[in-house]
Amino acid sequence: MKNKNPSSFYALFLAGLLLITHGQAFSAFPLTVDNKPLPSLAPMLEKTTLAVVNIATRGHVQVKENPLLNDPFFRRFFDVPNRPRTRKTQSLGSGVIVDAKKGYILTNNHVVGKADEITVTLRDGRSFEAKIVGTDPESDIAVIQIPAEQLQDIPVANSDQLRVGDFVVAIGNPFGLGQTVTSGIVSALSRSGLGIEGYEDFIQTDASINPGNSGGALVNLRGELVGINTAIIAPGGGNVGIGFAIPTNMAMSLMSHLVTHGEVNRGRLGVAVQDLTPDLAKAFGLKNHHGAVITQILKGSPAEKADLKPGDIIISINDKKIKNGTSIRNAVGLLRIGDSVSMEVLHKGQQKTVTAIIAEKKSIKISGRKVHPALTGAELAAVTKEANRPIDVEGIRVEAINVGSPAWQNGLKKGDIIAMANRRPVKTLQELADAVHGSKSLLLNIQRNNGAFFLVIR
Repeated sequence: MKNKNPSSFYALFLAGLLLITHGQAFSAFPLTVDNKPLPSLAPMLEKTTLAVVNIATRGHVQVKENPLLNDPFFRRFFDVPNRPRTRKTQSLGSGVIVDAKKGYILTNNHVVGKADEITVTLRDGRSFEAKIVGTDPESDIAVIQIPAEQLQDIPVANSDQLRVGDFVVAIGNPFGLGQTVTSGIVSALSRSGLGIEGYEDFIQTDASINPGNSGGALVNLRGELVGINTAIIAPGGGNVGIGFAIPTNMAMSLMSHLVTHGEVNRGRLGVAVQDLTPDLAKAFGLKNHHGAVITQILKGSPAEKADLKPGDIIISINDKKIKNGTSIRNAVGLLRIGDSVSMEVLHKGQQKTVTAIIAEKKSIKISGRKVHPALTGAELAAVTKEANRPIDVEGIRVEAINVGSPAWQNGLKKGDIIAMANRRPVKTLQELADAVHGSKSLLLNIQRNNGAFFLVIR
């Protein structure tokens, strides 16, 4: 008589797995139970893996030099040319075809962002040179394109419907071995604050993700894309069961920006916030512990125009619940300049709906040459304490610098912040221009990494 109890089927299935784990002969494991084939992911993967590609890149990176060679005197004394030394690089990664007709492939920025040459190899063995459509370093998303026909793209799922415990499969090119499939579950959702990227809202999974999996697919058991594999926690250099993927809702929204503009033009709401902790919730007389407390409103910002106040608590944006300050940053970061944003806010314990229009960031950059001849070759911008990006010092940031230029020869580096010029604090480009006007020599207070020093420029 046939056994109609489904639990016995799974018991037998697990028993077979245990036999294999303990070294028993594989022949002892049945291929069918009650004339029914055992569960397998193979049918789903035979279709899904066609949309996952291997990516090989070549590029150049600048070689770090002895700090003494930043001094123009030493460079002249040792006859060191004023051009950067470089070395060739190679790397391997993965990508996912999301638009077969146009040849669009989603991957990570760190896979292709600095590449001079990108070669994409399909599951069927064909190879193509790819071009970059757009990259977004802050979220680590990139879109590339190949001139290929008969491509197979992947269906995309709504990543907001994922739950902890859902089964997922990671597909990629670990260690350059070629396409590899691993399985696991969703271990956690909305992981942030890891310091991996600027915008973080990761899916955490225990499906094995190793170097080379970056940019590959994280799919559900229906073969639908739910995430783009991007990072691992690997103290020993390999998988330890903690991997992270960018949710598809976030990745596809960013892709639309990149395809249209080649970059992500992020706007601003104009608030500084902090997480609503249990202690803060108690102090505000609240029962709910989710949300973010506004601590500062920037003057002239959309938040000010919407009449938001310090102490207001944002609990949702566009009907999506806000868990913490990072949730606000991610939500605003996915909006376009000019978009309307609806927020549910608690103001003095009363809930109200507030609407704001996302505005362009006030980030004016100018050439250092316009400020002082000694700063020629540097691109400068004012740094302010803006929402969710707290800094220790305000001043003028060196956004970019040309190697061999006067600014570079005088010792400035990309990322430096000029906090003082000729002993005067400078927070705006106009203040910097006023401080150095008519000076033959400059005395700059530079904040670099976690240190500070004075730099004399003659």
